[in-house]
Amino acid sequence: MSRIPVKPFLIAKDEEGQFRLTLRETRYNSQGYPLITTTPIDGVFKSAAAARAHAKAEFGAEAGQFALK
Repeated sequence: MSRIPVKPFLIAKDEEGQFRLTLRETRYNSQGYPLITTTPIDGVFKSAAAARAHAKAEFGAEAGQFALK
């Protein structure tokens, strides 16, 4: 089993063409199974770059911590 955690910031485009940001946290149970908690961030963004800039300013995100969907 891989112990590589998921990227903590997910940027997803919704059906209306706007971008949404989700925070993801990976923990492991006593058997080593990954448990992922997701927390959607309120608000929508006009572009993925705007969502990325918000995550950097508000949560201290760094390059390489983003996944796009």
